[in-house]
Amino acid sequence: MAKDLYQILGVSKTATDAEIKSAYRKLARKYHPDLNKDDKTAAEKFKEISNAYDIIGNKEKRAKYDNNEIDADGKPTGFGAGFGGDAGGYDFGGGNPFGGFRRGAGGGFGGAQGFDFSSIFGEDIFSQFTGGTQGGRATARKGQNVSYNMNIDFLDAAKGIEKQVNLGGKSVNVKIPAGTQSGQTLRLKGMGNAGINGGAAGDVLITVNVGEHQYFKADGLNVLLDLPISVVEAVKGAKITVPTVNGKVMVKVPPMSSSGDKLRLKGQGIKAKNGQGDEIITLQIMLPHKKDDKLAEAVDKITNYAVRSF
Repeated sequence: MAKDLYQILGVSKTATDAEIKSAYRKLARKYHPDLNKDDKTAAEKFKEISNAYDIIGNKEKRAKYDNNEIDADGKPTGFGAGFGGDAGGYDFGGGNPFGGFRRGAGGGFGGAQGFDFSSIFGEDIFSQFTGGTQGGRATARKGQNVSYNMNIDFLDAAKGIEKQVNLGGKSVNVKIPAGTQSGQTLRLKGMGNAGINGGAAGDVLITVNVGEHQYFKADGLNVLLDLPISVVEAVKGAKITVPTVNGKVMVKVPPMSSSGDKLRLKGQGIKAKNGQGDEIITLQIMLPHKKDDKLAEAVDKITNYAVRSF
């Protein structure tokens, strides 16, 4: 019974090029001999799916196959069919004039006539599975990096903290430097996937997500705070206890302050290796939520004054 190349790749005859490519990639990874060294049938299966993709993965060959101009081995049908193959090695095309897979001199599944593995795997197939080859010998490759996300509190990011996290079943202490910002990536060298053929291990990349704070916002190393004050405090001035990332401190609000005025607390921002920030306070005058007759009477005694220039 003639082989059905579409059935071998598990796709329908109406499958798109992308669907055929995707199906082949999955099967090629599953049955590649380098990943199935103890399974003798894997090599034959890999040969079969590779031959199928060599034909229906190529637009011209697929058209000829669909029109019965070539068979499942890539050989012309009718006159001229059955012309030879390479008896000295594995000619997966069986003499396929369009190019087939053949066994390399080193015994592995090597070069292909007219077939580009990089179009399927995104890189050389031996780099994908064995770390690459050079002169027939495997070369060392660094292991893949592993990415994680970590959520931390605003104050922990501002002041720095050491957190214990589980990375691939292993408990690791991760130091979060003071001044770490949301979206920043921390690198743990050599803690990723193992290298290939003696190559160095990959790294762990941790992307930090800093949560919002009830009062503070970060602006580089500076910390921003909106400070509500009453009309009385704005007019007469006041001493008010305010929070900082380092604890509470006393701040003096000058008399006749306006909303939007700023006060700067030197050295009360984020302290990091590259410097020390300040806390910048923006005053916001708040009126009572309920009607206050005494406040209205006091305002009536004030001569109105210009506050707009337009």
